[in-house]
Amino acid sequence: MKKYFLAVFLMAITGGMMTSCGDGDTNEFDDYKTVVDNDDEDEKKEEKDDNDSTIVVRDTLAVTIVWNGSAVQLTGDVDSISYTHTGGDVVITSNIDRFLELTLSGTTTDGSLLVYSLKKYGIILNGVSITNPDGAAINNQCGKSLFVTLADGTENILTDGETYAEQTFDQKGTLFSEGQIYFNGTGLLTINGNGKNGIASDDYIVINGGTIKIDVEDTGSNGIKVNDGFTINDGVLTIDVKADAARGIRCEARTTIAGGTTTITTSGDCEITSVEGVEDASSAAGIKCDSLFLMTAGTLTITSKGDGGKGINCADSVKFCGGTLCAETKGGNDEGKPKAVKGDKGIVVSGGSFTAKCVKSWALDNGVDTEDPKQRVTILGTPTTNTVQKRNVVIKYE
Repeated sequence: MKKYFLAVFLMAITGGMMTSCGDGDTNEFDDYKTVVDNDDEDEKKEEKDDNDSTIVVRDTLAVTIVWNGSAVQLTGDVDSISYTHTGGDVVITSNIDRFLELTLSGTTTDGSLLVYSLKKYGIILNGVSITNPDGAAINNQCGKSLFVTLADGTENILTDGETYAEQTFDQKGTLFSEGQIYFNGTGLLTINGNGKNGIASDDYIVINGGTIKIDVEDTGSNGIKVNDGFTINDGVLTIDVKADAARGIRCEARTTIAGGTTTITTSGDCEITSVEGVEDASSAAGIKCDSLFLMTAGTLTITSKGDGGKGINCADSVKFCGGTLCAETKGGNDEGKPKAVKGDKGIVVSGGSFTAKCVKSWALDNGVDTEDPKQRVTILGTPTTNTVQKRNVVIKYE
């Protein structure tokens, strides 16, 4: 009987989700205290050791998938699942009330993985390279948690095509998931986006480890597109997006930087749209979020090179209380107004190292129409460095 250990996920999630600036804010991820779904019968197959936080999930289905060009070999508990493969395109269906663990390796230049699972499941990337010329490389059609583990010492590559074939299911990026995605491990994952987003989730994304490099061409879209929240607790995340109006991270909910090293570069210009004769300019941004942006630890470096580009573009408040942030815009203001950090409901700095620079326009925009740079940010406590100018802001605490 096999055991699948989720201790690493639980400890990282608990540590990152409970972090705040000490102002009574709650985190939208606080409801997810564990990775166990409480609305089903998974508890019947779980045991908890009283001496630690390890949850052991028993009766794991383990399947290994190896690509060799258009040939695919599946081994392990294959009799417990349904699967088909046409050339390098593999479809997995698991309707059994057990945790499914898929280990991927090998290389294909015309293949993909499509998964339907009744329960949460895991994918171990163990030295795999998947290129799908007409769609997503990996597509998770399960609405529950997907755990992606980057195996130690491995290099993994996922690549989509410039155009996607029409399908009956969603495929919004090179790696797409209907449910939550948790990244873990110590290996390397390189994602090449040519047609849509690099990584996309209709739920939330949590990065707890690994090195993830996302490169999206000007024919693609965002680096990461996520609906219900984004958190990085640990690991290395590098994003380079080139399309006009593209975002390194596009989050429709709360965005939390609680650790790790994140580097985002955008080079696209504004995208001009016209509605009933009224033109609107949509700019590229390192991070665009519709709810609170919170940074408590880690390192975040954003460089926006295109016209009107923005570093952080938040429709809510920007709260910075720890870590190291360096946001810089280098583009012009012909079509849009570049801003290093924009928080429509305020910008609050209370700790760490905060740097915002802008070649054109204002470095900071907190929704207040003022010519006084110091009125564009709320500084709490006593920083050791406090430089607040129109195009250069440096606030540091010991």
